Amino acid sequence: MKNIFKPEVTKEVMDRVNKLGPTTRPEWGKMSADQMLAHLNVTYEMAYEDKHKKPNGFTKFMLKLFVKNTVVGEKPYKKNSRTAPQFLIVDARNFEAEKKRLIDYLKKTQSLGEDHFDGRESHSFGKLTKKEWNNMFYKHLDHHLTQFGV
Repeated sequence: MKNIFKPEVTKEVMDRVNKLGPTTRPEWGKMSADQMLAHLNVTYEMAYEDKHKKPNGFTKFMLKLFVKNTVVGEKPYKKNSRTAPQFLIVDARNFEAEKKRLIDYLKKTQSLGEDHFDGRESHSFGKLTKKEWNNMFYKHLDHHLTQFGV
């Protein structure tokens, strides 16, 4: 898996994001380009902002038990996989604003570096290694950018 904390990988991902347009259509799934960007931003909102309700102890235990390995592991996501309710974007969003937010989050993540994330508590899964953070960030980005053909 590519390392999102490396400047050349961050640049590659940003270049892919910049190839998107408001009318870019997905190769599978139902999201529009603006919704997909907003969907990707949720991961970073959970990492950097106190915007989403944290799961209670039981829910966090269940997420760690049944979901964590899928999210932070090396195996790519399947097409049309189910998503958590916080990640569902059903309304139209401002494409340019969502694109700018995502690029800003990518720059921030890269500038903080992998050591900032090593052992850092995630919103849903407890403490993660820098490799798990990388897998979670990069795999999600790659999955959806591939979905939109970029």
